Amino acid sequence: MNALAARRRHPAAIAVLLLLGLLVTGGAYSFFAPKDANAAPTVSADAVQDGKNLFIANCASCHGVNAEGTKSGPSLVGVGAASVDFQVSTGRMPLAGPNVQAPVNKVKFDETEIAALAAFVASLGPGPGIPEEKWTTVLEPGTPENNRAIATGGEIYRVNCAMCHNFAGAGGALTRGKYAPALDQATPRQIYEAMVTGPQSMPVFNDRNISPEGKQQVISYLAAQQNQTNVGGYSLGNLGPVSEGLFAWVFGLGILIAGSVWLGKKAA
Repeated sequence: MNALAARRRHPAAIAVLLLLGLLVTGGAYSFFAPKDANAAPTVSADAVQDGKNLFIANCASCHGVNAEGTKSGPSLVGVGAASVDFQVSTGRMPLAGPNVQAPVNKVKFDETEIAALAAFVASLGPGPGIPEEKWTTVLEPGTPENNRAIATGGEIYRVNCAMCHNFAGAGGALTRGKYAPALDQATPRQIYEAMVTGPQSMPVFNDRNISPEGKQQVISYLAAQQNQTNVGGYSLGNLGPVSEGLFAWVFGLGILIAGSVWLGKKAA
């Protein structure tokens, strides 16, 4: 007992206990931590080299030869493949000229070239990868399970997205000349990538903010919203009181003025 007690009081005992605690904690975290749903797949060295060649020819003038960034463009180290895929597949990049916000434009590259560019940028540092297809598959309404998922996606969207993109995804104006774009032309993959990368003024919604299942539910809600029959007549762009007020002022005042002129002529 005395020998055991002496070993317990040994000066190295505290260090050994701390080391064991760190090992146990690290092992438990690696086992229980959620896996990244956007982890980039393994790509070949040839794809990375092709992407680098395309990058130097088309992107380096703004972002630097090694994507380190310049006065004309930010560093791309660590932005991930998802950011490149989103920006290039929507035609926002390469940017034709300085602007407040990069607009949707004609796509300059094919799918193979976009994948190569994404692979090169992903090789520079860890970042969000292109999402798995199962998370960008739209859930079709009809079954109780899918209907619940779409309804949940609507709740997530209204809490996190509707204040900028409008309740129907029609987009809206922001400050300093910026805007939240309409979502009706965006593909499910582009919507997912925008959520995990936060382009322009958009915040980042990583897997801890909104899970991959939640993102899929939001995508499915937007698809259901676009396919929904409008039972209230002409939607006026789904811009709410803005377009409705403009319609009332223009046509309402027009009717009042026309009526006043007609009554004036009749009285004369």
